[in-house]
Amino acid sequence: MVDKGRYQRLVERLIYLSHTRLDIAFAVNVVSQFMHNPTEEHMLVVRRILSYLKTTLGKGILFKARKELEINGFSDADYPGSITDRRSTSGYCVYPGGNLVSWGSKKQTVVARSSAKAEFRAMALSLCEVLWLKIILEDLKIQIQGPIGIRCDNQTAISIAHNPVRHDKTKHFEIDKHFVKEKLEAGLIQLPYVPSEDQVANILTKGLPANRFDDLTNKVEMYDIHSIV
Repeated sequence: MVDKGRYQRLVERLIYLSHTRLDIAFAVNVVSQFMHNPTEEHMLVVRRILSYLKTTLGKGILFKARKELEINGFSDADYPGSITDRRSTSGYCVYPGGNLVSWGSKKQTVVARSSAKAEFRAMALSLCEVLWLKIILEDLKIQIQGPIGIRCDNQTAISIAHNPVRHDKTKHFEIDKHFVKEKLEAGLIQLPYVPSEDQVANILTKGLPANRFDDLTNKVEMYDIHSIV
């Protein structure tokens, strides 16, 4: 065991920082799950996050002026990611106007019995976020043209969203299914397929090898200003 108060103070600061540092969001999500019973192993992970931040002080998301006024989202889930309770982690990235401004990494509240169910719950979570951003933009008198694209790399989850037939495989997530289906039929969203190698939300659902991690940070246009000439 370690000093719980010290651990909590460190993790609380990392949670605050993860709102602007996409690259640490998943790791911070993991260490925040042990706030009430931290051990030396958990503190070691926190120290590694701090060490990483120390070497990447200038890293951040690059915002560019773009002409398009549309919202695009990416949705992903890791099945079954947690080794402690086998719950999956949902991740999403939302691009209004072509720039990444919203993301999230959240552990699912129940154990998913298939990868499609885990992906579908992540899809519903990202849908809530894109609809919220759409309302914010409309309040600012910015009209979004056309349906919002939520990109998913699980074709089974996309098929379930388009298939109105109820069957036993979907009874465990009926609410999420009808929520997504309702917005899909209303023409508010569309669900294009994206290959797993281009799924940028993958960085928010699991720990990745260094080369894959660097590739995804580049795809979300996250750069170190100290290395830009």
